[in-house]
Amino acid sequence: MHLAQDIEPLIYAGTNSDTGTLDTVTLDYEARFLRRKRLVSDGGEAFLVELAETRSVNHGEGFRLDDGRVIVVQAAAEPLLAVWHENLPRIAWHVGNRHTPCQIANDHILIRQDVVLQAMLEKLGATVTQLTAPFTPEGGAYGHGRTHGHEH
Repeated sequence: MHLAQDIEPLIYAGTNSDTGTLDTVTLDYEARFLRRKRLVSDGGEAFLVELAETRSVNHGEGFRLDDGRVIVVQAAAEPLLAVWHENLPRIAWHVGNRHTPCQIANDHILIRQDVVLQAMLEKLGATVTQLTAPFTPEGGAYGHGRTHGHEH
């Protein structure tokens, strides 16, 4: 098993110049939050990620293995809700007030499927549609990629 250790995930900008090929690892939102974990690439190669601290790894970043190859992270498609409303900032406030990760577009927001939130949003007049797509929510405030363990 290869090791990806004490590195900053890197931005993928083409193929690995050493081998001419890349592998990928497809992870959902929760699985992209890691520090030390054994992963298996989409091509079947096991490798160990060992970062200095827990962090959120984004779609398109990658891990350089100890032999120089790169495994690129892909965001997995997962069950989401697309939410539209004429007063989208108000809807976004209600979602944020419940500490729910949210991906923001110009005319709608995306959240992970949740029947309780869906009912609340529809009661507030939102149009809510279920879909399956990669989920890349906004990072947390103060430079943190996630809001776990934060204090008020």
